[in-house]
Amino acid sequence: MAEHREQQGVHSRPAVSLEERRARRRAAHASQTFAAFIQRLCERGGMSPAVARQAAVSVLCAVEQRINSDETRDLEAQLPRRLSELLHRCERHEDELPGKFGREELLRRVGEDLSLHPDAVEPVVRAVLNSVRDHISEGEAEDVMAQLPEDLRELWRHPV
Repeated sequence: MAEHREQQGVHSRPAVSLEERRARRRAAHASQTFAAFIQRLCERGGMSPAVARQAAVSVLCAVEQRINSDETRDLEAQLPRRLSELLHRCERHEDELPGKFGREELLRRVGEDLSLHPDAVEPVVRAVLNSVRDHISEGEAEDVMAQLPEDLRELWRHPV
């Protein structure tokens, strides 16, 4: 049969293992999921993909500094894998323990990270948080919200 294919000009490809095919599918799915998340964020926040990636990391890094590490792991488990990987590389806050800060401090941190004018920070934060809320389960969203002070809960909630 291989001779028949060679005679017809068809070259046989080396067999790809089942594990390799599964790994490729997982990688493709992760890439598509991340791309869809970023696309929604771009549409919501009116930003480029590069800015959307930076905004997602900055906002989530700040939120993760406000919640405990168990809840951080639970949240990241529901995020696109590539986004979680970017968060793990967030060096700015990696040694900080969950802090007792509120809305103004979160907005300040994100504004500094992204070099945004103070008036432009809240719409970016809301766009990221709404995109995250759309991507995670309602139970996880409630768990995160339970650890936030009321002024940050107002940013976390979906608009009415």
